[in-house]
Amino acid sequence: MTRPPRLDELVGADLGAAERERLERVHDLLVAAGPPPELSPDLALGPNPLRMRIARRRRMRRQVLLLAAALCVLALAFLAGYLSGYHNNRVSGHVLQLHGTAAAPNALASLVIQPVDSAGNWPMRLSVTGLPKLPSRAYYEVFLSRNGKPLLPCGGFTVRSASAAVSVQLNAPYRIQKGDSWVVTKELPGAPGNGPVVLRPLT
Repeated sequence: MTRPPRLDELVGADLGAAERERLERVHDLLVAAGPPPELSPDLALGPNPLRMRIARRRRMRRQVLLLAAALCVLALAFLAGYLSGYHNNRVSGHVLQLHGTAAAPNALASLVIQPVDSAGNWPMRLSVTGLPKLPSRAYYEVFLSRNGKPLLPCGGFTVRSASAAVSVQLNAPYRIQKGDSWVVTKELPGAPGNGPVVLRPLT
């Protein structure tokens, strides 16, 4: 084991007493601390260029994957919003022409679907002519139809006579799906289920 050098071997003899005492205290502390620990083999060899390139490539690949995932999420959100807005715009302001069935062959109507409100209601205005007057307690009902069948009621009305034009404000408080439409039925008191369809869309 190598002997640590004495202070006299490191400094000259021309130091003042105070300076020598200070240096001697520092020297004793350094001797007590001992030599610094040896470097590990990895540190002794210095940086490894190959490892650095591999780590850099992994970081870049992770960043690219994160960016791609974020872009996919944004694209899906944009597509969902676009499709929803496109469908709503096609429904809003749409005028649906209806014609009479065999139950009311002379009837004609137009249904204006107005823009949906913040609560999800679709206000509508129906203008109709040619429907015959119904017996007491009977009425006509506008239905949201799906797959050609009446599904959900949107409001009822009556008429004075077949020659009288009627205009009524209605509402569809439903989530409208692609392909949905509207029909008008004749509802008679005591009759089971929905009554016969008297107006349906022109095809």
